[in-house]
Amino acid sequence: MVDVHGVVAGWGTGSERLLGHSADEAVGRNAESLLEAPGLAPKALAAVAEGEGAAPPRSLLSLRHRDGHELRVLAGVSRLLSPPEGAYWLVTGTPVRPWSPQEPSTAFHEDFFAQSPVAMAVLDDDLRYVWVNSALERGGGVPREQAIGRRWGELQPELALRTARHRMRRVLNTGMPEIDHVYHGRVRRDPFRERAFSMSAFRLEDTASGKVGVGFMALDVTDRWQARQRLTLLNEVGARLGHALDPWRAAQEICDALVPGLADCCTVDLWDWVVHGHDPMKKPAGDAATLVRTGQQCVRLPCPYWVAPTGGTVGYTSPSPVVESQATGHAVLTSGSAIGLSVQEAHGAVPDTDSGSRTDSAMVVPLRAHGTALGVAVLMRHERQDPFEHDDLLLAEEIMARGALSLENARRYVREHSIAVTLQRSLLPYRLAGETTLDIASRYLPADAGDGVGGDWFDVIPLSGARTALVVGDVTGKGIQAAATMGRLRTGVHTLAAMDLPPDELLARLDDLVLRLAEHTPPGTESLGATCLCLVYDPTSRRCTMASAGHPPPVLIGPGGTVTLPELPPGPPLGVGGLPFESTDIELADGTLVALYTDGLLHADDDAAEPTADRLVQDLTPADRPLEVICEGVIGSLPVLPPSDDVALLLARTQALDPDRIVQWELPRDPAIVSHARSLATEQLRVWGLDDLETTTELIVSELVTNAIRYGTGSMRLRLIHHRTLICETSDESSTAPHLRHARTTDEGGRGLFLIAQLSRRWGTRPAAAGKTIWTEQDLPPAPGFGGGWETPGA
Repeated sequence: MVDVHGVVAGWGTGSERLLGHSADEAVGRNAESLLEAPGLAPKALAAVAEGEGAAPPRSLLSLRHRDGHELRVLAGVSRLLSPPEGAYWLVTGTPVRPWSPQEPSTAFHEDFFAQSPVAMAVLDDDLRYVWVNSALERGGGVPREQAIGRRWGELQPELALRTARHRMRRVLNTGMPEIDHVYHGRVRRDPFRERAFSMSAFRLEDTASGKVGVGFMALDVTDRWQARQRLTLLNEVGARLGHALDPWRAAQEICDALVPGLADCCTVDLWDWVVHGHDPMKKPAGDAATLVRTGQQCVRLPCPYWVAPTGGTVGYTSPSPVVESQATGHAVLTSGSAIGLSVQEAHGAVPDTDSGSRTDSAMVVPLRAHGTALGVAVLMRHERQDPFEHDDLLLAEEIMARGALSLENARRYVREHSIAVTLQRSLLPYRLAGETTLDIASRYLPADAGDGVGGDWFDVIPLSGARTALVVGDVTGKGIQAAATMGRLRTGVHTLAAMDLPPDELLARLDDLVLRLAEHTPPGTESLGATCLCLVYDPTSRRCTMASAGHPPPVLIGPGGTVTLPELPPGPPLGVGGLPFESTDIELADGTLVALYTDGLLHADDDAAEPTADRLVQDLTPADRPLEVICEGVIGSLPVLPPSDDVALLLARTQALDPDRIVQWELPRDPAIVSHARSLATEQLRVWGLDDLETTTELIVSELVTNAIRYGTGSMRLRLIHHRTLICETSDESSTAPHLRHARTTDEGGRGLFLIAQLSRRWGTRPAAAGKTIWTEQDLPPAPGFGGGWETPGA
């Protein structure tokens, strides 16, 4: 402790050990003369303590030991107290051990190390600087006088040196060198740019004194480090891009990959034809551009440059950097304020570009694929202090070249997916048939664009005798090929159903069709295959006949809530061939809910170990709700929308015909019975109030009965059904089907079926287990005062 006159007023044991003077020898003597240290004069101490002049808070002092040798001490001075008679200063110090190699060529080595372009330094065993060369002084921006005596890391606290200090201590203790460890941060001479240094350290040992220290070298590798960082970023972005099959997701992936690695803010704006997957549309060069904000990311929210939400439009006037990049195809280095001005003119919004001491740097990079401009990416730095450089622009161009290819692939996929969906929807029924006794509702949900559109389909086909066929199927594969195959199979089902084939025989014929189609499939394409479930409901008998080709069974829920999943005979998927199909008959009560579906509903439950219909059954109950409400509930309960596989759902509620709307007679095989059959039919028409159809019905019944007597065998039956049409049927035990032919003018017969075809809406032949049935349908006359068909009770 030194008073205002420079006299030693206090002397600690540490001072005695360091300088050799005892307290009795030092107290009361002048500190400057005792230690031969001008730095201990009162004025110098006051300057250090109060921070006056250019003196640093800590000074490197040369002190004289009691035995006469010189000591270098890193000293600190602080005012201890301030009584009326003057101030006292507390002087603390740490010895700095000098580095003094004992080789004869010391001067040569000093010059060699001083002139080396590699930064070098020597640390003592306390990791304090005892020597630095000029390169370290220049690179760190700290004068040598301030460096000597400081601990490692105190000169550049901004650098990430905590790990380096641990490594230095390990070098000192173990003697194992550390080679080429890279640390990055900001240094005093360049505080606005992040720099990187490669540091190597090794232990030094003075053989004469036995003292040890650490020598280290540092090399500025900022360019190499930045190049590696850019390459790493490029690889990471390349790995992230290319997986999205949607332009919106691809654009957002570009923004997410670049923030905060390269920019503080990134926006991607695309032309609307790219977003919607349309063909390219050329715009006149230099005109104002209106783009769709497809992706954006920022390190700070709200972002000052987000003038439009994702999905909104962004207008850029001409001239502006964006319009220039779209016309020339070249990236532009500019400022964020310039980007804001161009957006401001289009939207009347002024971005907040007040970044204080931070930079206002921006890059405008066009997104081009195959020579066509898809849009633009704008990258900005408004938080960090270092602006974009030319190397950053080159990196951004490379990244956007890859991003543009990803966007173009996504656009093409969206286009193909939309074509496939359009094709598929055009092949599905526009509206379900209303001429049935079933209440019908349906839903079709395409798969997610990334999984590809599938070949699911369903259909409701009116059959003869007021029957209805319900069909659901699933073609293997994805894409346009699957949709086209679905259309061919759906056409085949309609053709076979028109032949009134039973479900098992219909599937057998459909299986043959798939095998024939597979023979003409080009090599390398996916093999054809499908599953199918066919169900035929007869409202006159309430019988339901069904057969499956590898498809899940229907869900049946009775009026009382009883749930049944009928065990259908296992049938192979379509396209396997060689195996038979079997059908099952079930009687359904009125009001039974029938649910047909594809396996997309079952596989939508990702958590289930094995797909089951349990969740579907839960969504279908209670089954007495309106069918549209049930459909909405089933689709709304899917865990993921859109699903990974197409979902088709067909619901039907049964309703049998009232017995008084069906009448039949067993007739003998006698030509005289024809007139009696006409009388029976006309009398029934009067009961039903269909007097307007008596004349045509008499002719049709006469021809049908006559044809059955002449060409049929066994018993004969005439049946009339009053449904949405008037159905006339004759059945016999002969399996020979009649054929329509055109009789010549001289022929006495052969005109019966021709008359039937002219008088009826449609007609046909239906095979039976024993014999056949010839049927006709006539439109009902308009109801009085309405203009539509008669309302039929029970239909």
